[in-house]
Amino acid sequence: MPPLPPSSGIGSSPLDAGSLLASWPADMPLSLLAWHGRSPGESSRTFAATPAWRRELQGPYALGQLKAILEEHRKTPGKSENTGPDHGPSGHGFFVMLSYDLFRHLEPNAISPHGAVDDRGWPGAILLRCEGGICIDRDAVVVRGDAAMVPALAPRRLPLPKVGPIVADQGASTYRDSVADVVNRIREGDCFQVNLAQRFGARFKGSIRSVGIAAMANGRPRHGAHLECGPGRVVVSMSPELFLETKTTDRGTSVRTMPVKGTRPSDIDPSELLNSEKDAAELAMIVDLMRNDLGRVCQIGSVKVVEGRRMETHETVHHGVAEISGVLRSDVDLADLLEATLPPGSITGAPKVHAMRVIDELEPVRRGPYCGAIGWIDDHGWSTLNVAIRTISGTGMQMAGGDEIDGRLDYLAGCGIVADSQPESEYQESLDKTAVFRRTIDQLRG
Repeated sequence: MPPLPPSSGIGSSPLDAGSLLASWPADMPLSLLAWHGRSPGESSRTFAATPAWRRELQGPYALGQLKAILEEHRKTPGKSENTGPDHGPSGHGFFVMLSYDLFRHLEPNAISPHGAVDDRGWPGAILLRCEGGICIDRDAVVVRGDAAMVPALAPRRLPLPKVGPIVADQGASTYRDSVADVVNRIREGDCFQVNLAQRFGARFKGSIRSVGIAAMANGRPRHGAHLECGPGRVVVSMSPELFLETKTTDRGTSVRTMPVKGTRPSDIDPSELLNSEKDAAELAMIVDLMRNDLGRVCQIGSVKVVEGRRMETHETVHHGVAEISGVLRSDVDLADLLEATLPPGSITGAPKVHAMRVIDELEPVRRGPYCGAIGWIDDHGWSTLNVAIRTISGTGMQMAGGDEIDGRLDYLAGCGIVADSQPESEYQESLDKTAVFRRTIDQLRG
């Protein structure tokens, strides 16, 4: 396949995620993952495909169904299979979206009697089966899997969509009051940390691929995704955070997680975050939580803190990041790992189940894809799933163009609340985390 030409519409460059989004046939649903390097000069990897079929999983048996489906397609990895962190998807596997709200069937005690309202109707999980796609790896274009599944590509101009103003679901004072409520609960010994989010949104009419192009350009996400999840639904993730990565080794299935805690705008000195005792304590709590979650399914003695804390700079923010690893027991698989760890600990709090109950009580609407997990599960044993933060979800009516919807874009942003949190500071942090969404919307407006 020759190199792809640049789009003549909303900005993209040859050989990147934007090229594929602008060139994929409008009438063929597109699933795309993009792993960007730490700087524009570092290599990136993109994998894109049209799913062979889609399956929505819902209810208390969702993970059981996932387990059966993965087992049906599992293959023993061979030396010829170029899968894993250095090579990307084999072409045979699943794009996957796991909703935050799966917790309602995993941890019933985390449900509040006055819980968040489901006003978007996202299923618990969406599986998008892939039998072949295009991988762009270090400027080389390679077909992975069945070449017959790869369509002919031709760049097209994507008209600028119509996008309304960004509006928060709740007023600033309401969010600050919720933060103060959590701080009081923590000081009374009710919990130690709670991740509290608020939802922002905008009316949208046009090509959902224009959203993906603008988001990838503005966010350069380490763990990005654009999944067209069925008529009138799309998820565009600009996540900086790795939830789970598994791969087959001589010792068994290794797993690692890299939780993120602590945020500052990228235009200030990162030493402010590095020297913050509050942010360091937040991350330490989540490291302990993730060690505990992995310990439920890993071999005794295999769970280790690879790195307790380091600073990472992204397009709009600095973050504190840790890394924990382990080796799964021989009697468990990926579905068991997900059951033990969902939702990701970095976006719940501690103790985890009680923090989730507080979230369900104080957040007015369900999170859906936000703070769930999005990524890839390969037939040959490798998987990579992000924490679905910095994530736009689009819902609406399908229009005549296959990639067009008339509806709205949602974006949630939250903060980890601890005993010394200040409501105004936490509110400002939630706004800082919307910067990449605002940049994306600004580009969509032209």
